[in-house]
Amino acid sequence: MSTVAPPTGTQAIDRAARLLTLILEGGERLTVGGLSEAANLPKSTTSRLVGALERQGLVRRDPDAGTLVPGPAIDAYARRSRVDPTLADLAQDLLESIASVTGETATLSIPTARGVEQIAQADGAYILGSLNWMGRAVQAHASAAGRAMIAFGGMPIPADPLEPLAPRTVRTRSELVRELEATRERGYGLSVEEIEPGLIAIGAPVRGHDRRVIASVAISGPSVRLTPDRYQTIGELLVRTAAELETRITSQRLEEGAA
Repeated sequence: MSTVAPPTGTQAIDRAARLLTLILEGGERLTVGGLSEAANLPKSTTSRLVGALERQGLVRRDPDAGTLVPGPAIDAYARRSRVDPTLADLAQDLLESIASVTGETATLSIPTARGVEQIAQADGAYILGSLNWMGRAVQAHASAAGRAMIAFGGMPIPADPLEPLAPRTVRTRSELVRELEATRERGYGLSVEEIEPGLIAIGAPVRGHDRRVIASVAISGPSVRLTPDRYQTIGELLVRTAAELETRITSQRLEEGAA
């Protein structure tokens, strides 16, 4: 009895899924060549399928070692699974306090495969600069919230090329690495007219109960009000607010454990 070969499309899906499984479950990082041997596939076929997985954000290559690791879509899913669904509620009054003190819109953001997504907001006192950020996804490398999360291990450093959002946006991975170093030194991220001209944002990382970065608190507003002499004061306020939110997250976890 003859066996009918599976359609090419189905076969490609099966092979790509097998490659992804090997990358996710592998005890050591594999190169394309090593993955080809592990899957018993031609290197050209493996390279083509890995390219498809990369384009979908399921796999990425370590820019230094050339090895294959889970991509941003996988990372984002794993991070979101650790985010407490009540996080926005825990943060809301803290955001309102930030907005009251600074006069600017305050947001709580989490990492996603699309970038940084805002899940809670407190509006500022001004018409100029007021914007509904809820549900919007912003490229992490250009945003203060994203830089805060990348710098402290909550998101991977994206590889080149980086998509410019405004004339001042960092264009290369090496430029971003320098910005991340400055972010770690300050303790908060800063975006100066990098999402759009005239828009300033400052953000601080928020850690979960396991001390991993899961979110960021930030403010945004126009450069006419968020002047350089205010950056440090606001940044330190955000760092303190993030610490308070972390305390609430930990306390809630302990209460749930005791229940």
